[in-house]
Amino acid sequence: MARPLGSVGLIVLLAVLALVPIGRAAAPTAIAIPDFGFVDTSGEAGDQQAAHAARLAELTRGLRADLGSGGRYRVLPLACGGAGNGVDCRAADPAALAEAARRAGARVLVLGDVHKTSTLLLSTKVQVLDLQTNRLLLDRFLSFRGDNDEAWRRMTHFIAREMDGLVLDGTAP
Repeated sequence: MARPLGSVGLIVLLAVLALVPIGRAAAPTAIAIPDFGFVDTSGEAGDQQAAHAARLAELTRGLRADLGSGGRYRVLPLACGGAGNGVDCRAADPAALAEAARRAGARVLVLGDVHKTSTLLLSTKVQVLDLQTNRLLLDRFLSFRGDNDEAWRRMTHFIAREMDGLVLDGTAP
């Protein structure tokens, strides 16, 4: 019959287990997120270019921050425009963006555009490409209501949550 460990034996057992490596966490996946594009076909009379430019910049910054803070992704800078060594992310061919992302060391590329059709309705097309397999991991057309900071923020967080569920190499995240 086995003898109970007792408190000293239990402490020794716990100390030994604390020293045993349980497993190594996977390195974060390198991801490139170029600036999203924007099209306004709403025909509204007021000039909202500055507001839309600010929201678009915040969407891209927020998406990079959300994905980078979770530990699953490591966000890489992608040379877009400037100094002649990059590509214009909003006007570039997706193949050129994929090549620029590969050169930057990215495994995953996120592409997106926002389309404003009216004061209340906006949509975004988001595509996520696995650059090693050339497989499209996510291809979503998302609608959201409201052309205001809060609506854009909610959309940004929704996209980040969608990406948390992506599967690379056929394994669960």
